[in-house]
Amino acid sequence: MGCFTRAEDAKILSAALDLPEKYDSSVQQRLQLLIDAVTDYGIFLLDPDGYVASWNSGARKLNGYERSEIIGKHFSVFYPPEAVAAGWPDEELRRARAQGKFEDEGWRIRKDGTRFWANVIITALFEPDGRLTGFAKITRDLTERRRAEEQLRESEERFRLLVDSVRDYAIFMLDPQGIVRSWNVGAEAINGYKAGEIIGKHLSVFYTAEDIAARKPEIELEVAATQGRATDEGWRKRKDGTLYWSNVAVTAIRNRDGELIGFAKVTRDMSELRRLQELELSSQRMNEFLAMLAHELRNPLAPIRNAVTIMQLETLNNPVLRNCRDVIDRQLTHVTRLVDDLLDIGRLTSGKITLRKELVPYADIVQRAVETARPVAEARRHTMTISLPPYPVHVNCDPTRISQVIQNLLVNAAKFTPEGGRIELSVVQESGFVVTSVKDTGRGLEPHEISHIFQLFAQGEQVNPNESGLGIGLTLARSLVEMHGGTLDATSAGLGQGSTFTFRLPASKAVPASDDESVEAPKEPGRRILVVDDNRDAADSTTAILRLLGYQVEAAYEGQAALAAAARLKPDVVLMDLAMPGLDGFETRRMLKSMPSMEHVYTVAMTGFGNEDDKQRTRAAGFDAHLTKPVELDGLIRLLNDAREQMHGGGASS
Repeated sequence: MGCFTRAEDAKILSAALDLPEKYDSSVQQRLQLLIDAVTDYGIFLLDPDGYVASWNSGARKLNGYERSEIIGKHFSVFYPPEAVAAGWPDEELRRARAQGKFEDEGWRIRKDGTRFWANVIITALFEPDGRLTGFAKITRDLTERRRAEEQLRESEERFRLLVDSVRDYAIFMLDPQGIVRSWNVGAEAINGYKAGEIIGKHLSVFYTAEDIAARKPEIELEVAATQGRATDEGWRKRKDGTLYWSNVAVTAIRNRDGELIGFAKVTRDMSELRRLQELELSSQRMNEFLAMLAHELRNPLAPIRNAVTIMQLETLNNPVLRNCRDVIDRQLTHVTRLVDDLLDIGRLTSGKITLRKELVPYADIVQRAVETARPVAEARRHTMTISLPPYPVHVNCDPTRISQVIQNLLVNAAKFTPEGGRIELSVVQESGFVVTSVKDTGRGLEPHEISHIFQLFAQGEQVNPNESGLGIGLTLARSLVEMHGGTLDATSAGLGQGSTFTFRLPASKAVPASDDESVEAPKEPGRRILVVDDNRDAADSTTAILRLLGYQVEAAYEGQAALAAAARLKPDVVLMDLAMPGLDGFETRRMLKSMPSMEHVYTVAMTGFGNEDDKQRTRAAGFDAHLTKPVELDGLIRLLNDAREQMHGGGASS
């Protein structure tokens, strides 16, 4: 092993770099100075056996050795122990000797033992006669580049793992022609194809025949290519031929030169969301239909109710006629209750039932429900007993809704109990709850019936087939109780042994102020009332009732006639239908209020539209009150008394 002089270094390096031999020594000296000045590359010579024979400043910077420390040492000191043990340094020289030049990348060792990633070029140096004189070695530190590449690979691997693990989205790549080139587990879960079955096929396999005929797959890619991104929703086809509603986003992928290299496609199965949206739309349409149905049913029910009321106010000496009147009254109440139940279940399913809670004596609620249900029980000759606590019990609730629950349970008991049965309603207070039970001696329930009796439209076998229902009363009752923070359950010992329905409501320790809600006869008869309704039967029968109550009344059957009648009558109260041809109730009221001396008239919307939205709409329009057809006599009397009180106190309120 020998050490080359600087002149020899230059000569040999010029040969390694294929420089012309005619260059004189001054040129070679300048070349040596240039080599020494290079600090980013380690440039040095090895003798034929691999011992270091020269050393530039770049090699010192790169490897950490001073020239005096490394000259004469074997170049294997730069290699990790495992590479030396494998004979890799000698293998590099062998390949350089055989091939003239050898290039490699791998880990190398500095003097301080730290590692760096090196790019190495070893060139064999031969004399003109072919004798090997040594090797020129150029080394470059590529650690930062390798680190960046490793980070990129790790990032790509993490991204690949992320994409592959996503199951809710189909994420895959397409080439510029729309051929599938990658496939994640979400794509397999949604479309049904395994990667081996779909990679290499055109994306049109996911489309329906109609979409393929309309060139939808191709148009989708064209839009993405020209605009950068394309989105769509529509039916897509799985491997098994079934369809699903898909949300699709296709993004064009381009290289640095702007060349289109493919597309990224993300697909989501939106079938369940679409089904829910359709159900919501269907529910909305059904609620709208029910509201319109209720209005159309209430309009003819209103004059029937008025006719019954007139018969109740007049003396009927013929017992047969009295019985007919009472039959009509009971059946009309039943039909009205069915209409109300229909609307309530529509509000319940759409979340539109609003509770109007107040602190009330529970006995008053029970009494109201019993009075409503008693005629049904008496018609079947049932014995009804009521048991209440000997002390006042108060509940913070919506009294109308809880009365409706008790009424439903009592009517249900009456319907499913043979004539001459017993119905027992009991109320007790225990553990902070008011517990109400309705027990009957009816047909009872089988175990499987108890599990579904509260389901919507479920109906048991009725004792009296002439007494029909919709199968929504118990569903509505349980929902109303649960909205109050309570529970409603049913028990039965079996068929023929009766049933017991029990619900619990939180009791209240507070005591409300006394409030006398008894309905008195209308005060100050003789006041003027205008009835406006395009249904002549409803208008005339309402007018007849009001005249029997002592009022001065006129009827008008459309808006313009109402304005003329108002100018003549100067009414104190106007009962106004809303859905009239020509001028509707809202416009008629507006024009009425603009007439001289009509600014304080008490206006009442009397209509078949009776849900909370309808009431809010009439309040917003300025109506003083809202009556829902058919109107009970007590409700009409109470409203007229309220109107007198408000007008006596200084004008109607809006």
